[in-house]
Parts: sequence; structure tokens; C-alpha cells
Amino acid sequence: MAEVVSFRKGANEDGSVLVTRSLADGVLRLTLNNPPANVLSIAVMELLMGELQKAAEDGEVRVVVIASTGDVFSAGHDLKEMTEHRADADGGVAFFEETFALAADLMLEITRLPKPVIAQIDGLATAAGCQLVVSCDLAICTDTATFCTPGVNIGLFCSTPMVAVTRAAHRKQAMEMLLTGETIDASTAKDFGLVNRIVPKQYLTQVVSKYASVIASKSPLTLKIGKEAFYRQLEMQTEEAYSHAAQVMVDNMLTADAEEGIGAFLAKRVPSWTGE
Repeated sequence: MAEVVSFRKGANEDGSVLVTRSLADGVLRLTLNNPPANVLSIAVMELLMGELQKAAEDGEVRVVVIASTGDVFSAGHDLKEMTEHRADADGGVAFFEETFALAADLMLEITRLPKPVIAQIDGLATAAGCQLVVSCDLAICTDTATFCTPGVNIGLFCSTPMVAVTRAAHRKQAMEMLLTGETIDASTAKDFGLVNRIVPKQYLTQVVSKYASVIASKSPLTLKIGKEAFYRQLEMQTEEAYSHAAQVMVDNMLTADAEEGIGAFLAKRVPSWTGE
């Protein structure tokens, strides 16, 4: 299918859009487009939420890629926007609650989306920007990308980014990031479990596109079943997880796509997915 590009409501001061979208060959690319910081303002998070919710129901979308423009993937929440609301009658309480609740909803939307989400990182991903990366199913970055949870440096512990980071990194590695606020390089981020692969800048889009293309070629129903089961079993004790996974495999075996896939494998032919 030819690439289709459209723009959502929400614009920078110069009139450019905050988030762009493009859809080609089953891959939906959402690009943060408010450099230099690509902050996760209320408007940006609402746009991302809207796009993900539509993607969930769009049969043309098989995989979602979240990328950015400029030298910073995302600097996290818009601190200027939040500071302005300290002048509100309640001292900003309602706005702060809205901001952090929306961020949590956005991260959960990524996890619950019945389609894989890949983060494409070129530059700094800090605070909620780091949280966004870690919340995605896969993350591929350049060799110059950096990551941090620096809230402790400004008197605001990165408690919500902590939720995603502690579920990806080992406990002591997560605490190192959260307690020091120091920036880690791409290699360290990979060691910590925050990203899958590191590639040279000039190959980033190519590698991400290859991953997305390979995943998009699979049965969409199987990907949906598998992603949901993956996150559900993580919350269970081992015995319960095996019991749940076994039932998922039984249900999966009864789908038309599993029958087609196994038949194609045995017949040494390319499967034809129906999503059923």
C-alpha cells in the first residue's frame, strides 16, 4: 500500500504539527515533532493516545513505530507547562494529577495495544521520555542515544518512570538510574535491558523498518494473542503463568491462522493469514 501521511490536531508555535503519522505496508509510524525537547505535554500525550486507540481498531495497522525528530527523543513532561499551573487556585494540583494520570494511561495503552510497538530512539530519552521507550515492546537506538531518569536532580523523584524501568532493568540497575539521575549511554542501556539493539545512526530507520516489516508479516491474531499473554503472565507466579500460557496455546491452536500456519510449514509454503 502506498504511504499515507496525515496530520492530527495540535501544533507548535510555528504551525507545524506536534505528532505526525504515516502508514505504509502495515506499519504505522508516529513521530514526535516538537523539537528541540519533544516534551510530552498534555496535547502530545492526547495525540499519541488517540492514534494508538485508532490503531487498535484499524486492520491496516500491524505494527506501530514511535520515533522523533531532532536531537532529543523526548525530554519527558513539559516542566514549563506544569510550572505555569502553580498559579492555579489549587496550586496546580488538578493539572498535575491530569498530567501524571494521562502519562500512566498512555504507557498502559502501549502495553495493552493488541499490536507490537517499537521505539526508535536517536538522541536523549529522559524522565517520561525514557518511560515511553521502556514501555514499548521493542526499542532500537543509535550508538549515540542516551537515557536517564533525572528527576532526583530537580527535587522530583521519577516515580512514574520508575514503574516502567523497574519492570525492564534489574532492581539495582533501576535504583542506580533513579537515585543518581545520571545519564547512561546506549551500551549501558542495552546491558540494563532498556533497549534491544544499538545501530549506527545512518542505519536506524532501516533496521527499525526491517524489524517492523518482519513482525507485520506474521498473523495479526497470533501477535495479539501473544502480546496479551506475555504481559499477563509476567504478573503471575510461575505455576499460574504456566497454567495460563498452556490454555492460551490451546486457544491459539484452535484458530484458523494456527491451522494455516502449521499446514503451510508442513507443506513448505508461505502461509496466508486471515486473522481468524
